Amino acid sequence: MLFRSNLLAVVGGGMSSKFDEKAVIIWDESKPASEKILLDITFAQPILAVRMLKEKLVVVLRQEIHIFSFPSKIERLHTIDTKDNPRGLCEVSAFGAMMVFPAVNRGHVQLVNLENIHPGQTASPVIISAHKSDIACVAISQCGSFIATASVKGTLIRVFDAATRKLIVELRRGADTAMFYCISFSPDASFLCASSDKGTVHIFAVKDTTLNRRSTFKSMGFLGPYVESQWGLANFTVSSECPCVCAFTDNQTVVAACVDGTFHKYVFTMDGNCNRDSFDVFLEMGEDMD
Repeated sequence: MLFRSNLLAVVGGGMSSKFDEKAVIIWDESKPASEKILLDITFAQPILAVRMLKEKLVVVLRQEIHIFSFPSKIERLHTIDTKDNPRGLCEVSAFGAMMVFPAVNRGHVQLVNLENIHPGQTASPVIISAHKSDIACVAISQCGSFIATASVKGTLIRVFDAATRKLIVELRRGADTAMFYCISFSPDASFLCASSDKGTVHIFAVKDTTLNRRSTFKSMGFLGPYVESQWGLANFTVSSECPCVCAFTDNQTVVAACVDGTFHKYVFTMDGNCNRDSFDVFLEMGEDMD
């Protein structure tokens, strides 16, 4: 959805999809049924992700990212070649039009200012060395000032200043390997939430890091990266090994939507309490479903 507007980007998929998995359909919900499809852009490969801003449309393929002017005039502005990106990792900031995605080198991410993208012009890539392993998740704050990354190892989240490319804070999900599904900033970038296949949604403080928990061994004088790590301020559980996305509705409320159709909403406090505000199930799986 283009913010809270009537414009939607739709990509097909599945056994009996109405639309092609290689086409982006721009759908106007305010129009009559016969006029809802405003635009159809077809590519040579399946589309893995779409991001929309008020003046840009970003389409992510497995090894390319296409940037279009949008919506008044649809024009391909630039195509960026990427490393193999099977998860379609790419995020844009709501304000400032900054885009982040995995760079060609392992464990690196690339930043692009979409406001500087014009036909026939390319800007020098801005690269951040984030991890030694491949990137599993990326996030960018709404203002475009902060970048968060996680690797396929699934233990650490690193937050960087987008302007200076310097590491701000390193946050620890856990000690054992996990698959990150999602990381997301709060509206004011004070907090960050993360979900993984361990069935726990973690909430971290980004700006006031004194709110994050530390290992009990730290108070005993033990040193080392593990002991020095910052752990989540709060957390709540969802279905284990069930993929889910998480996000903030405001600076102290986190929601998680899971593949099994469950919806979770929690409110957390600065002292680490996390209380469920609502729960619902939107998909009822019957015997005819597999």
